[in-house]
Amino acid sequence: MKVKDNGIHIDGIDKKILRALMEDARTPILEIARNVGISGAAIHQRLKKLEKSGLLAGSKFILNPKALGYTTMAFVGIYLDKAMSNPEAVKQLQKIPEVIECHYTTGNWSIFIKILCKDNEHLMHVLNSEIQSIKGVSRTETFISLQEQINRQIKL
Repeated sequence: MKVKDNGIHIDGIDKKILRALMEDARTPILEIARNVGISGAAIHQRLKKLEKSGLLAGSKFILNPKALGYTTMAFVGIYLDKAMSNPEAVKQLQKIPEVIECHYTTGNWSIFIKILCKDNEHLMHVLNSEIQSIKGVSRTETFISLQEQINRQIKL
């Protein structure tokens, strides 16, 4: 059965390949080929097709922030003076290495960010000295994550 979403065709074999790689991107292609029942060359061709379609956005190693001493994760809602400040504020946020995600949002905040810090003192420094000093930022609202409960990709 072929599934078509946004012009991308994915069949059952594609799904098996993708599920294996989503579970462990270091799984050897030949091991996936044996489990799926097709050749390694066919796996490569299918991956190239999926990459070309835009479905695959790349592969990466994921660092464990706690191993680097980053134990405080927070989400910060940023209120801006004017909507016109958004692009400039985002440019300034990009310069802060602790900011790991940034989203324009609906609702009360103009921007919502995710930040990683070594501890609460580090978080307070980033908020007070870096984020709140950005031109156009009127105030922030911070939520400290106590523990991440779910971290996953979309299911195939």
